[in-house]
Amino acid sequence: MASILDPPIPAKVAKMKARVCWQHPTLVAHHIDQTRLILEDGHAEDEEFSFLVIGDSGSGPHPDHHPQRRLAEQMVPHLEDCRFLLHTGDVVYQVGSREQYPENFIKPYREWLVGGEQPEKIAYDQMLFRFPFLAVPGNHDYYNLPRLYSLLVQISKPLRKLLGIDLNPNVGWHGSGVGDAYARAFLDYLQGMPDQRLAAHLRAHYGPWDGHTQGLRYRPGVFTRLPNRYYTFRYGGIDFFALDSSTFNDPSLLTHQGGLDHRQELQDQRRQVLEDRRAVEEAALHQDLRDAHAQEDLDDWQAKVEQYDEMLLDLDKQLNANPTALIDTEQLLWLRDGLIASWHDPAARGRIVFFHHPPYVTESTKWNQGQTLAVRQHLRWVLDQVAAAVPAISPQTPPVNLVINGHAHCFEHLKTLDTGHADGHLAWIVCGGSGLSLRRQRSGGNVLYETVPDLTPEAQAELRPVAESQLFVGRTGKKPDYRRPYSFLRVDVKGGKDPKFVLTPHVSERFHQDWQDYALDPIYL
Repeated sequence: MASILDPPIPAKVAKMKARVCWQHPTLVAHHIDQTRLILEDGHAEDEEFSFLVIGDSGSGPHPDHHPQRRLAEQMVPHLEDCRFLLHTGDVVYQVGSREQYPENFIKPYREWLVGGEQPEKIAYDQMLFRFPFLAVPGNHDYYNLPRLYSLLVQISKPLRKLLGIDLNPNVGWHGSGVGDAYARAFLDYLQGMPDQRLAAHLRAHYGPWDGHTQGLRYRPGVFTRLPNRYYTFRYGGIDFFALDSSTFNDPSLLTHQGGLDHRQELQDQRRQVLEDRRAVEEAALHQDLRDAHAQEDLDDWQAKVEQYDEMLLDLDKQLNANPTALIDTEQLLWLRDGLIASWHDPAARGRIVFFHHPPYVTESTKWNQGQTLAVRQHLRWVLDQVAAAVPAISPQTPPVNLVINGHAHCFEHLKTLDTGHADGHLAWIVCGGSGLSLRRQRSGGNVLYETVPDLTPEAQAELRPVAESQLFVGRTGKKPDYRRPYSFLRVDVKGGKDPKFVLTPHVSERFHQDWQDYALDPIYL
């Protein structure tokens, strides 16, 4: 029985559009661009500023420790001089359910919230941020939960407790409702609002973006909603583009090009993952709960089961890929046009793109996934078109200054090489180690290779390097000496026409039931 369900892309897009009343006549009449965010904190014109980044955080407390809260406590001092926080997706686990927000979000980040002194009184759909918290949805924020599976999990809890089986699936009674919980928590949720009230709401919370359109005003402590699942804002002359990569990550035709041999390889991989998953469950059944490391072992095994479920989902997407599958072309075109406009705007001095699924990563399971390839190909398509439209773009001056992702449970800094596309010679950051169980770097090394087919029938495909990992921070060691370095990122943006960025990873490392907090050497871009 499937433990999670990933809704089809058209359903995600349609339901999210309905929730924000996309292109409603009243919004059109007010000349509102529903992808524009205006961050009104009194400092948006400052060229030098700092911000924080986290991702894949929403794990909630473990029975004897709380990585998510530990990182939040380490970030609190930075709230004094940082302007906002970017979240790269997967806000709560396992299935983005509303019932998991109190423990997995509100309590851990209570310092961010108005009324956080009494977090139990804050409703997940009424959160008001005193410190800007700017998120994008991850795949887990969209997942649904099969009702039968949920029922079996809940009714078996007493039996598992009686038998001493503590390998508990990280789910409750509900799923995300195709992202409904995320939308109610973070977006300007307009669905169901009467027309008269809608007009008053727009007058109160939207304001001039430029001479032609209006955007949503984000006012810390007053009104803190995002306009859409993808959006853009400008701060200190840097244009930020927030994307929803869960609507352009389906493999579709990309994995059909390998033919029958490739399909057999995928089926073999699927059988192996199923065997590995059963082996983990068997090991958990025989865990000696008197062992000092028992609970952390169970946490690791549960995370491993969830990892296998994610791998199975990706393999099923590839095996059942629809040659005519729809992707979110509207969003990709929006990004293309927004980047081109940014380059033509003399007030914009840089560009940062952030979204969930990393196109480049060396974490143990992600590089060869069909979703990674799909996102990489779609982003390349956008950046290639931007480069073709902007003469100033070159290998020395790439289309964007920085790409930030999550999804892989680690921290990583990569640089692309000559990819043959406009995504070459770029800096990439993966910040997905902010709460859920961490993962290792792949055994294949820190250089990523890509197969480039030759157009001539007699020639063989070329395997060429396309990216190199500069720094990887993830789980290391062997049982019982695992090191678990959870992380967040601080970014300091410098002034000047050509901005420089100083990236400082901060780590809270758990080793033998103890914590050590430290900062790594800064990364200069």
